[in-house]
Amino acid sequence: MDRYRRRKAVNVFNLGVSAFTTAIALFFLFWLLWTLFRQGLAHLDLRLFTQDMPGPGSEGGGLRNAIVGSLLLTALGILIGAPIGVLTGTYLAEFGRHARLSQAVRFINDILLSAPSIVIGVFVYEIMVVPMGNFSGWSGGVALAIIVVPVVVRTTEDMMRLVPDTLREAAAALGAPRWRVVTDVVLRASLNGIMTGILLALARIAGETAPLLFTALNNQFFTLDMDQPMGNLPVTIFNFAMGPYDNWHDLAWAGSLLITLTVLILNITTRIFLRTKR
Repeated sequence: MDRYRRRKAVNVFNLGVSAFTTAIALFFLFWLLWTLFRQGLAHLDLRLFTQDMPGPGSEGGGLRNAIVGSLLLTALGILIGAPIGVLTGTYLAEFGRHARLSQAVRFINDILLSAPSIVIGVFVYEIMVVPMGNFSGWSGGVALAIIVVPVVVRTTEDMMRLVPDTLREAAAALGAPRWRVVTDVVLRASLNGIMTGILLALARIAGETAPLLFTALNNQFFTLDMDQPMGNLPVTIFNFAMGPYDNWHDLAWAGSLLITLTVLILNITTRIFLRTKR
């Protein structure tokens, strides 16, 4: 009886501590969201999407060039990083599950997952910006792609390994070659999970600032030339928040809210994909 009461007391204590810490985390989360909505919602208007960022001392303005630049950089990062991540995860799950090379790849992938993004920015700065002689959208996209790869690799491998081996054996028994088993059976069965990983990677790079400071930098003017420095929301928010002008601060709040809403929508979409998969 005493043992039962002791276990029950420990269980109640642990549940109480868990609920308390969860409440603290939710409090700061809602506080952050409330502050963003209170400060940024009033400045989230059509002008934000139709006008370029203002210069020092200028009135009005928007974030059109930064929004377009962020979309281009993010799309480039996904287009480069996602295929590499899916192919690598497929190899780790299907062809080299127990190979020594796979162990080394998993180890390096884990390091990349936890590597500070600023280190990736400095790396791309050395291998692309310095040889090219200028900042560019291409180098910014490559930096974001390096962040995308380990997320997609881990998710792809985990999702493909969840596919039962009986499906592989059934396809092989029908005479399907190995590559067809992987593409038509395993990849198709794990497609929702792989898309979830890509969406998670997209949500992660949407607000990255540090790697873009060393690669794409920023541009006050509208441009689609990836060979030149390119405006983007994270760096623009950083610069405007540190600036001395009130309209810059207003645009920084509006841009922060825009990025937060984008990441929130992506995470909700990811949860829907996971629920569908289950």
